[in-house]
Amino acid sequence: MDHHELRRRFAALTTPHVADACIRAHVPVRCAPAPMRAVTPGSRLAGRVAPARHVGSVDIFLEVFEGAAPGDVLVVDNGGRLDEACVGDLVALEAQAAGLEGIVIWGLHRDTADIRAAGLPVFSLGALPTGPLRLDARPRDAVESAAVGEWTVTREDLALGDDDGVLFVPADRAGEVFTLAETIRDTERRQAERLRAGVTLRRQVRFDAYLAQRERTPSLTFRDHLRGGGGAVEE
Repeated sequence: MDHHELRRRFAALTTPHVADACIRAHVPVRCAPAPMRAVTPGSRLAGRVAPARHVGSVDIFLEVFEGAAPGDVLVVDNGGRLDEACVGDLVALEAQAAGLEGIVIWGLHRDTADIRAAGLPVFSLGALPTGPLRLDARPRDAVESAAVGEWTVTREDLALGDDDGVLFVPADRAGEVFTLAETIRDTERRQAERLRAGVTLRRQVRFDAYLAQRERTPSLTFRDHLRGGGGAVEE
């Protein structure tokens, strides 16, 4: 899936749609930790991961920009540190000039007002005034992979972000996952329309029938019931 197609299809989806689709496709659901949020609410991004493991100097980002393709997403691994910011307005502006789609930071940012003014989507764990006060040894794979929470991502992954957070999907499974996500979205929209028309969700999924059947078969799960035609909510 090229970047134009990725952006077009994700524009009509949300990260929850994609996360649910990953479950159906048996793809690990790799969400950034819950504190990860957009610097500017309402921001969205979708692009191939351009990883960088930060060690205290901005040059690692400039190196990534040299080799990045338009539409890539800079994913910064700063170990989730909360004692320093590792990305500021100049990095955001340089990323924008290099044609990147946005930035995801496993750590903190600073220069919030200027980043918002630049308009580039940036997701981080929060803001702090100080930049790095250290310079560590650079690992060999500093531009090959990045950790975000418990997950390690590479250029073989896509980063997707919106108001619910950030999600990573294998690029080679994106077409399948997006098709499932679109099906889930359409089902949920129909259910929401029926709810607004006065048909409760319990009625739509025949919840009374589920409770009755569970009395007879205690091992029956709600998902088993839904698979039998009760209506997709969790799957």
